Amino acid sequence: MRILSAADVARALPMSDCIDVMAEALAARATGDVEQPLRTAYAPPTAGGRLSVWMPVYRGGDRPMLGTKLLFLVPDNPSRGLDTHQGITALYDGVTGEPRAILDASAITSIRTAAVSALATRVLANENASTLAIIGAGVQAEAHLQAIPLVREIASAKVYSPRSAQALVDRMDVPFSLSAAASAEEAVRDADIVVTATTSKTPVLSFGWLKPGAHVNAIGSSIPTDRELDDETVANAEVYADARESVEAESGDVRPEHLRGELGEVLVGKASGRSSAGALTVFRSLGIAAEDLYAAESAVRRAIELGIGVEAPI
Repeated sequence: MRILSAADVARALPMSDCIDVMAEALAARATGDVEQPLRTAYAPPTAGGRLSVWMPVYRGGDRPMLGTKLLFLVPDNPSRGLDTHQGITALYDGVTGEPRAILDASAITSIRTAAVSALATRVLANENASTLAIIGAGVQAEAHLQAIPLVREIASAKVYSPRSAQALVDRMDVPFSLSAAASAEEAVRDADIVVTATTSKTPVLSFGWLKPGAHVNAIGSSIPTDRELDDETVANAEVYADARESVEAESGDVRPEHLRGELGEVLVGKASGRSSAGALTVFRSLGIAAEDLYAAESAVRRAIELGIGVEAPI
């Protein structure tokens, strides 16, 4: 069984590779090659808002594999300099059930979440989109500043966070203009691509701020009491998601009836993409176990080629 640390995952799962891996994962979901239930969450009453999450998935066909992500979400971890997501992703032989790998789940989640947004941007954003806005300044904001420019030629980007936008700007080394905005509205005005990466309980976007033809990746937390999008944005957008059932159970701003399709369905031709250059498109990302399985599998395969990680007997 191979064990990969966060540093191993970062080396073995380049963002550029992960975007194509996520296309494979979502296409497999759309064609029925992977099966997964909704994630199961448990909030221990005495754990101070901490949340335990279980995300299983199975892939059949000629490459059967089982995957499980076990997460512990710790809201105040950023004050410790840590990601809110902590845990492991485990892979098992799909025939025998033998454990094959254990990977740092925080690293997998960070990379694959931004890669899925980049995939959605590649599929749904206008080809000439060149300006980026990010609301939020945490782990995912940084990952998206790396991922989105891989699919569109970004000329400038603005970041808004009430406390830490400038710190993010100062530590990022990017080949385009990057600045901290004084407000969410200032960041979003005139942006071709918008990313919301928050845990807000109330909308952080207003439809009136968005330019015609913009594309929005809403990746905020998968808790029904949280919201990033206002009703007017959802009502006026062509909305897509990674999974309908996740939207039904976990989204606080998008409902299944709003969906034009799943992103994987667009990839395999079961759903149509953007209808016109002037349309507003929204991708509501909830994060699903199929993404973790494919990302982890790709990381393990590359780690073996690179000779990194620890090979442990079981």
